[in-house]
Amino acid sequence: MCLKCPPFEGGQREAQGVMSKAVWLWFFICTLCCAGPVMAANVEGQIVVRNARDNGNVVVYIDAIPGKRFPAPANPIVLDQLNLTFVPHVLPVLIGTTVAFPNSDEIRHNVFSPGPPRFDLGTYPQKTTKYHLFDKPGVWTMLCNVHAEMSAYVVVTETPYFARTGKDGKFVLNNVPPGKYTLKIWHEKAKPAAMPIEVTESPVTSIPSIELKR
Repeated sequence: MCLKCPPFEGGQREAQGVMSKAVWLWFFICTLCCAGPVMAANVEGQIVVRNARDNGNVVVYIDAIPGKRFPAPANPIVLDQLNLTFVPHVLPVLIGTTVAFPNSDEIRHNVFSPGPPRFDLGTYPQKTTKYHLFDKPGVWTMLCNVHAEMSAYVVVTETPYFARTGKDGKFVLNNVPPGKYTLKIWHEKAKPAAMPIEVTESPVTSIPSIELKR
């Protein structure tokens, strides 16, 4: 019995080997009192992309966890089209997420992906938004068949533990429960990487610097 448990005052009410309702209730309360919360940690690190202009737009994520599925966000995530550019250039999302593709330019745009599987939202005018549900994990290249210079990437993960690096290459995966996982790293111009990690109950789990080769 831990110090948090309330004292049991049920007395010797039952015959030997038989638990009374009072005993069961005391045991249940004591279990709730003694069981501490599972402490989630932040996983922090830095990615270096060899021979790249900077270390930004790297997607770092924890791979699928056997037996675990996570609810997708209720509202669409936006990948805009502005000044003949997809914004952001790289968008990580959880599987099952709907992505909105608004046209914020003054001209017509098209949104399609060669997949697999391929999809095409067609060509549409300004102030119009099209949507697509990403229900399979992987990397989708987003293009515009009206403007060949436009491109973006949607990286669909199977866990909500993902981040996109800034130019310094630093990342933080928030609120990861303790456990052993596979950490994956993706960049559009580098070879994908993967490594095992173990997240402890410490507030922060630090990952050594990782270099991606092109």
